[in-house]
Amino acid sequence: MPRLVDLTATPYRLTQTQVAWVEDTLAGLSVEEKVGQLFFNLFHFGGDTFSGNDLSNAEILSRYHIGGARYHGGDSTQVQGLLNDLQQHSQIPLLIAANCESGGNGACSDGTYIATGAQCDAAKDDSVPFHTGLVSAREAGALGVNVNFAPIVDILQNWRNTIVNTRAHGTTAEDVIRSTSAKVRGLRAESDMVVCIKHFPGDGTEERDQHLVLGVNELSPQEWDTSFGRVYQHHIDAGIDMIMAGHIALPAYSKQLDPSLRDEDIMPATLAPELLQDLLKDRLGFNGVVVTDATHMLGMSSAMRRQDYVPRAIAAGCDMFLFFNDMAEDFGFMLDGVRHGVITPERLDDAVRRILGLKARLDLVGKRERGELLKSAEDLAVIGCEEHLRWRAEAADAAITLVKDTLHQLPIRPETHRRIRLYFLDQAAEAIYAAGEGVLGNLVAELEGRGFEVTVNDGTSRVKGKTLDYRDSVDAALVVADIVGYAAENNYRIRWKTPMSTDAPWYVHEVPTVMVSLNYTTHLHDATMVKTYINAYHDNPETIRQVVDKLTGESEFTGTANDLVWTEKWQARL
Repeated sequence: MPRLVDLTATPYRLTQTQVAWVEDTLAGLSVEEKVGQLFFNLFHFGGDTFSGNDLSNAEILSRYHIGGARYHGGDSTQVQGLLNDLQQHSQIPLLIAANCESGGNGACSDGTYIATGAQCDAAKDDSVPFHTGLVSAREAGALGVNVNFAPIVDILQNWRNTIVNTRAHGTTAEDVIRSTSAKVRGLRAESDMVVCIKHFPGDGTEERDQHLVLGVNELSPQEWDTSFGRVYQHHIDAGIDMIMAGHIALPAYSKQLDPSLRDEDIMPATLAPELLQDLLKDRLGFNGVVVTDATHMLGMSSAMRRQDYVPRAIAAGCDMFLFFNDMAEDFGFMLDGVRHGVITPERLDDAVRRILGLKARLDLVGKRERGELLKSAEDLAVIGCEEHLRWRAEAADAAITLVKDTLHQLPIRPETHRRIRLYFLDQAAEAIYAAGEGVLGNLVAELEGRGFEVTVNDGTSRVKGKTLDYRDSVDAALVVADIVGYAAENNYRIRWKTPMSTDAPWYVHEVPTVMVSLNYTTHLHDATMVKTYINAYHDNPETIRQVVDKLTGESEFTGTANDLVWTEKWQARL
């Protein structure tokens, strides 16, 4: 029999009064209202691109009784207004989630970035992930967010993996536990924010993307127990509230837990009762809420018809379902699953009891009664405050990493290398950039402000000209890769604008050449010929300023690279 929730145990630790509220509320819900509690709806600024409806917020809440909300886009004022409106119109206060993986920038467009998981790992200083968590909780909390879908506890084992390259906190269980524990401490230091770790049973072992295909963690049960299992057990024992199940299969463990399973029976964790019930809730003792990853991802949708997997996710052991496709349709799919016994009454009540238990732990009803649930314009003063910006600067200083400088070409200073040829690379390989705009504009302004003369190579010429002329007119080449994003933009690979001509680094032996990655940590794979390579982890103005500080020798490099940066290429180390 699946393990049922104990609201008096970790992570809830509810009083008898709080337990009574949960039970009384559960008893008063209709089947439709219970079904509604299972859903996280996604609210979009500028149009609802997921559920295809034009209902008002009040109509969504009254018709579908949703238990949780996520949102996409918006600045702090817009987001706070939306979340206040949702809480005002919800009969039972909502769980409201944000994706604050790197700081408050995950909560609103004007939030403060602090550090990615990779940057936290490179810093080797627990203050960096701690401040990342603290800023996330402060700035998201000022908006009305009470659930953070972070930290990521995946282990980056495969350098080809793009989904968690910058998001993972390390390449070993030990590093991930150390760094993510510090982030959780930050998240909880000043607030009662619900913390959701992800993506069970673990990403980082392969190179595919669950947004596009079923993810597979191929580790044996013994290998998983000593790596990902250690991480999850640590956080469960420490009282983590919520776990996001990924659309990732763990076939060896599934077959050990249920020997009757054949290859064609293997499901992603979001649909695998042997992983959610037997492994996560029974063996590892997780007593909190399991939420699915986004249910539009092909790692889930390719398993079966949506009509089937909507209720199957809850039947398998997920407690909340992340995002409607069409509201009326998905609500109907879930309700039919209850009526036809796919979701048993016991499983439905257990899931809703877990959800209400988190709302009781957060004291959402009490906060509403005391006038504390809705946030005010004054609360927004914390966003982008001086203290947060200082922590961002400290994180950049601690983490920017000199991976190699085999020809001892640093420092690059205006007194010795005044004329810089700048090669700027991002996803839009054929675009020509105006030097006064965006990240490139910030970079050019920073260099010129130090006394460099910068020429941006626009990639339009197909002829590189005379080598000696290049050498005479250029004192140093700076290659900056700003390849960002995941999901639909998950390709970290560098795409040179004019291969074998003016763009790709044919010039590494002609002039001192430095390459800087502002995002992915493994760009050496496509530029093993460069002799000086730096990982900077982000493209915000503070990071760019400090990269130039370190290029010119005004500050020291203190970040630490992991062995995956070499991408298993011996020539990358030369």
